[in-house]
Amino acid sequence: MLRKFLYAICIITIAAYLFLNFSGIAYGVEPVAAPIEKDSSTPWWIWPLVLFVVTFLLGIVAVLGGVGGGVLFVPIIGGFFPFHLDFVRGAGLLVALSGALAAGPGLLKKGMADLRLALPVALIASSCAIVGAMVGLALPTNIVQTALGATILGIVAIMLMARKSEYPEVKQADALSTALRINGVYYEVSTGQEVNWKIHRTPQGLAAFIVVGVMAGMFGLGAGWANVPVLNLMMGAPLKVSVATSKFLLSITDTSAAWIYINNGAVLPMMVVPSIIGIMLGSIVGVRILAKTKPAAVRYIVIAMLLFAGARALLKGLGIWN
Repeated sequence: MLRKFLYAICIITIAAYLFLNFSGIAYGVEPVAAPIEKDSSTPWWIWPLVLFVVTFLLGIVAVLGGVGGGVLFVPIIGGFFPFHLDFVRGAGLLVALSGALAAGPGLLKKGMADLRLALPVALIASSCAIVGAMVGLALPTNIVQTALGATILGIVAIMLMARKSEYPEVKQADALSTALRINGVYYEVSTGQEVNWKIHRTPQGLAAFIVVGVMAGMFGLGAGWANVPVLNLMMGAPLKVSVATSKFLLSITDTSAAWIYINNGAVLPMMVVPSIIGIMLGSIVGVRILAKTKPAAVRYIVIAMLLFAGARALLKGLGIWN
């Protein structure tokens, strides 16, 4: 089973490589910037190899720390590799998208991800992700780098302060969620019971996804770090439903933003292919290691990595640490 899965990953990534190469030639897509910011005597094949190794490790850490690969990929690769930030963000969206596409169908099949909850949110977030991607490509790199650093540091603060609730208390569904029939039942394996759930504060939640969508498109981070707190803590969806629906949402939101980067020539197959293969293989290894580690300890390692990478991006954008 594992062998077939790995073969599928290889076939998909090779197909993506060929598609992106030939579509760029056929339609005359010109890159928005030079892929590498500084001249380097390093052989070209070194960078895909290093990317594969780094993203393999990121895939392991992302699973153990309970975060999406995109939120680690963009600040670390953008801060410590010589690639232009536009190409890093385009690759980051496709990295986050590959994980979402791999998990989405299974989550829907198991009834964990809820379509009635996902669709109105996806409509707003994906539309705003397109706007965010266009704004991000139009702004000067130093401004985007500075905003990215500030955003990453904000994510660190959210991870430190945010609390999760397995079953938030929702006394009464609001009028909008009732009209949209956003409610459901899922089977909780750990307790052997069916959990009935509903949501509230729907207008506030949908408004929050405007900001989440713009940030996802602008920075190429994916948005799992923001989706789950909004769905779980603000709107009152159970934690497992929030996590599963968030993963499904990424497959819609990131697709919308990724096409903007592809259309503007900001997707480099030399970066995308090894990154996707590395992070997917790392995720498989991370799942196996997860049972033998303490997630709380790894979570603080992830926070430390994000804190360092966020500070690096902020200082690089301000011209203090180039």
